[in-house]
Amino acid sequence: MIEIRWHGRGGQGAVTATELLAKAAVKQGLNAQAFAMFGPERRGSPVVAFTRIDKEPIEVRSHIYEPDIVVALDPTIINIVDISTGLKPKGTLVINSKSSPKELKKSFPNFRIATVDATSIALKRLGVPITNTVMLGALVRATKIVELSNVEKVVSERFNQINVEAVKEAFNETIMLEA
Repeated sequence: MIEIRWHGRGGQGAVTATELLAKAAVKQGLNAQAFAMFGPERRGSPVVAFTRIDKEPIEVRSHIYEPDIVVALDPTIINIVDISTGLKPKGTLVINSKSSPKELKKSFPNFRIATVDATSIALKRLGVPITNTVMLGALVRATKIVELSNVEKVVSERFNQINVEAVKEAFNETIMLEA
């Protein structure tokens, strides 16, 4: 089973991203769960969401405390939340950042790191800093967790073609650094 924890802020689409990833996994014949943890937070407050993907039925119904992958939708979230808490050794961090993975390696020395400037892509393509679909492209590039074509399909079913183009651009622009 692959477990993913998403960190973002209210209004950035973390919950939608988990749902889209789960739908893409199901299109590939996999089992998936998508859920979030938040209270009465307002737009801009930190939000945590989760995705599980497995070939076998998923019977676990708890939050994810030791993820294989962590996705940071907001570049400032790494300054206020320790996104690597519980991340499995040699786990993968997919971070929305203008910084290179090499620059972030100092803060996260034991993990694979992927970065993409998702905010710039979202502003250019969508006109708003909502990075959820952009970060799906980065996640697929960094992990190959699902096929890009399935992400494109589920994004096009919910949003317009501009979002699909944002996914593709992030996929192509993501930079990786191994652990």
